[in-house]
Amino acid sequence: MQPIPLPSHIHYELLLQLLERQTSHAVRANAIEYEQVNQLIATLRKALTLQKRLENDCDRHGISFEYRWSLNENDADAPPRYHS
Repeated sequence: MQPIPLPSHIHYELLLQLLERQTSHAVRANAIEYEQVNQLIATLRKALTLQKRLENDCDRHGISFEYRWSLNENDADAPPRYHS
């Protein structure tokens, strides 16, 4: 069985930093948009937590997975990504 492709954690971290440092400050005067940004941040944090749970389950069951840095499987610039 081929490794399960998963996004690298850095993808979540970059999105969270952008939303927390820039987007939330840009909309802080608008209560509705500010709340939507906060909900988006919470959703991304939950997605990262769920992915980590999946990774732990894969480790426990001996299922390998790999972090993907892009949609291109032949990304030569990507660091090693296999995990089992």
